[in-house]
Amino acid sequence: MASVELIMPKMGESVMEGTILKWLKKVGDPIEQDEPILEVATDKVDTEIPSTHAGVLLQILAQEGEVVAIGKAIAVIGTEGAASNPAPTQVPVLEAVSQIEQIISQVSTLTTNGASKATQTTDNRFYSPLVLNIAKEEGISMAELASIAGTGQENRVTKKDILAFVQLKKAGQPTKTIETLVEKPISIPQVLVNQAVEEKVAEFISTPAVSFSGAADIIEMDRMRKMIAQRMVESKRISPHVTTFVEVDVTNIVLWRNKIKDQFKKREGENITFTPVFIEAIAKALRDFPMVNSSVEGDKIIVKKDINVGMAAALPSGNLIVPVIKNADQLNLLGLTKKVNDLANRARANKLNPDELSGGTYSMSNIGSFGNEMGTPIIMQPQVAILAFGAIKKKPAVIETPTGDLIGIRHLMFISHSYDHRIVDGALGGMFARRVADYLEAFDVNREI
Repeated sequence: MASVELIMPKMGESVMEGTILKWLKKVGDPIEQDEPILEVATDKVDTEIPSTHAGVLLQILAQEGEVVAIGKAIAVIGTEGAASNPAPTQVPVLEAVSQIEQIISQVSTLTTNGASKATQTTDNRFYSPLVLNIAKEEGISMAELASIAGTGQENRVTKKDILAFVQLKKAGQPTKTIETLVEKPISIPQVLVNQAVEEKVAEFISTPAVSFSGAADIIEMDRMRKMIAQRMVESKRISPHVTTFVEVDVTNIVLWRNKIKDQFKKREGENITFTPVFIEAIAKALRDFPMVNSSVEGDKIIVKKDINVGMAAALPSGNLIVPVIKNADQLNLLGLTKKVNDLANRARANKLNPDELSGGTYSMSNIGSFGNEMGTPIIMQPQVAILAFGAIKKKPAVIETPTGDLIGIRHLMFISHSYDHRIVDGALGGMFARRVADYLEAFDVNREI
């Protein structure tokens, strides 16, 4: 019997690791090819991982609750008929040297009279919530955490790395840190130290303990809420947010929907909401202003050709998920309606696949469904803007006519456009929001669907 390694698969753009939720098979169990073998959670979705081969589960390499990097082995499967056992996966020497050089480039040793006094790092590594929680519980500072030599992808610190560090530290033995990977100190000018990392370290060290008096409930965040919290904090740290507000007259859209909704329900067997109309207007405006449909990588602006609109959806648990409508500009209003309803229904039932939660180039949120008139939405990284649609309300308004102005009752709504001021200035951000409003106000009340 030969053996093959089951590898943690890639589960969507920007997903770098997954948490083992549950093994569906035990060691010794027979497995069919493509049969689900375990459940994995990422910051985007919970999903079942199928077996890549038929055979017998020989060994489980990652336990439930463990965070595993994409591309790492999580199990060994015994198969029949293979010519020979595959050699264990090894990192080529040149790649290992490259990784060490990358680590060395992140180390800054401050020296006085030739003696090494302290070490600072330009630490841009991502730390999973599990690793950060362990560090906080064990009293490991961010400076110490940054010095740990990670064995995960892109030198990330895994659960095993930090637990080994803790054990060695408690035993008073030398710990395996970045400093131990180099023979002598490497000096990097202080100016290269990342200011954002310094702020993160200061926040981690100086955050006071929460105090309260009287009756209180203490609720442990679930996995998804922890991920949401982390992503939102990262977004506010990365992007300087600016928000522009525009009031929109959507009377034509309201009248049109009221006129066709019963007929549409009878014909299609599902409801039609305002969301597809909003997404259509966004897609048109993104074609007019392609710089808003972009992302930032270092000092480069990546302008996306595809228009993939993410729509924030609230789950019954109270958490938030953002399924993505791919190529939204290529769908007609009926196609958008079908897609919106399908993604929203499956999001609430936790039946979305990773691909449906990745690849977004712009996002929208319908805060009006909660009775909110306006807000300041947080950008979904690495996107550079997000639009929130407020509640539609009847208000008195000035109506311009060829014979003079009149006061009438109109259906008005605020849209709130948050954008990354690194590349979207006030003029562009404001013009984009106004263009979306123009498309909505010009909606044809006699339109067929």
